[in-house]
Amino acid sequence: MALRNAVMAALLRGEASGYDLAKAFDATVANFWMSTPQQLYRELERMEAEGLVTARVVEQKRRPNKRLFSLTEAGRKAVHAYTAEPLGKPAVVRDELLVKVQCVDVGDMEAVRTAIAERMQWATAKLAGYERLRQRLLDGRSEEAYFAEAEHIGPYLTLLRGMSFERENLQWGDMALRRLEQRTAALRADG
Repeated sequence: MALRNAVMAALLRGEASGYDLAKAFDATVANFWMSTPQQLYRELERMEAEGLVTARVVEQKRRPNKRLFSLTEAGRKAVHAYTAEPLGKPAVVRDELLVKVQCVDVGDMEAVRTAIAERMQWATAKLAGYERLRQRLLDGRSEEAYFAEAEHIGPYLTLLRGMSFERENLQWGDMALRRLEQRTAALRADG
């Protein structure tokens, strides 16, 4: 998937500045796509040159002017065409923590345990942020009411996937820490 597709997905909610998009990526799209602000700005410029987005300048007092981007009709057609394309290969997980866990039998077990605990803290914080976003989206409604009434359900569905992913990270981390503790205890008993 190209970054442009994730940018177009973020712009479906409406006009946004590059800064707003970077924040939106952190709060929403980051559960399935990561990007730096520099990558976002470069992609927005390419997309503007290709006619997929348009930008308007908003003058601000005491701050630099900002550019607000929105999808053009060509951009909306590109979103439609993208969603109709067959999926590529499933995502490949490249996770340094898992490489360290793979090496734990000859590596520094305590350092690996610390890394797992840190990942769990990160997942807990991410999950809390996702829950705050979920509550804002629901705005006091039940999920059933949200799905029946909301204009856009895609962001909520991807949010639920992100929440599921972080819950699984916590579940796996808890199990891994227990197993590593058991291994440490067994090695002490033998040693």
